[in-house]
Amino acid sequence: MKFDKPVTGGPCWTELGTNDLEGAKRFYAELFGWRPETDPRQEAGGYTLAHLGDAPVAALSPLYQESQPVAWNVSFAVTDADAMARRVAEAGGTVLLGPMDVFDVGRFAVAADPAGAVFQLWQARSFPGAGLFNAPGTLGWVELATRDTDRAQDFYTTVFGWSVNASQWYTQWGIGGEDFGGMPDMGDGFPPEVPPHWMPYFAVADVDATVEAAEQAGGAVLMPPTTVPAGPRIAVLRDPQGAAFGVHRAGQEG
Repeated sequence: MKFDKPVTGGPCWTELGTNDLEGAKRFYAELFGWRPETDPRQEAGGYTLAHLGDAPVAALSPLYQESQPVAWNVSFAVTDADAMARRVAEAGGTVLLGPMDVFDVGRFAVAADPAGAVFQLWQARSFPGAGLFNAPGTLGWVELATRDTDRAQDFYTTVFGWSVNASQWYTQWGIGGEDFGGMPDMGDGFPPEVPPHWMPYFAVADVDATVEAAEQAGGAVLMPPTTVPAGPRIAVLRDPQGAAFGVHRAGQEG
């Protein structure tokens, strides 16, 4: 992505909901060098911050509801979670949870776009989001996979005011033209049972080596290393619990 800190309207955080927190800690520590720290407070429910050095870069958490899938989630920075939740509903989306306070660190809501892709709204207080972007082992891109790109474009530009850089094959999202993510059409490349979804891409020094390391650690390859024409080298992986995520070569953001 074209910015290196949380920006209003842009992705500021990503967190994994998993059915095996300890297994996820081991997998991502081995893959990305993350240092996980679980909040000891009972009311935190096992929420775990992953760090690179002193910087928080992602979170891992248990599943809090029976209906919650094992998946990575993407949060977008907002200045007023309540106002943005209303805007989501007015634009045809659904507010699934909140808005609600999280201790003294912020206020958040979970929402879904008209096609059902889930995302989160984060109104920062003491915690703005990731402390590092685009470096190996950190968030570098986010992607919405959907079967109705026209409707998605209308929804997200209405809710967030994103700029759109579209080609015949791919749409890129931006803030004032500074791209941070994209949108592929799911088409025939996705099994029909896979729902629309947001997915994070993490920057890595070597995509091929990361794919090999993921397999050795018990993960699976959903899309092998591929060099996008005039774009980055990427791959899509699945962790041992089933959560999908992408990787791309660091320095090739957007």
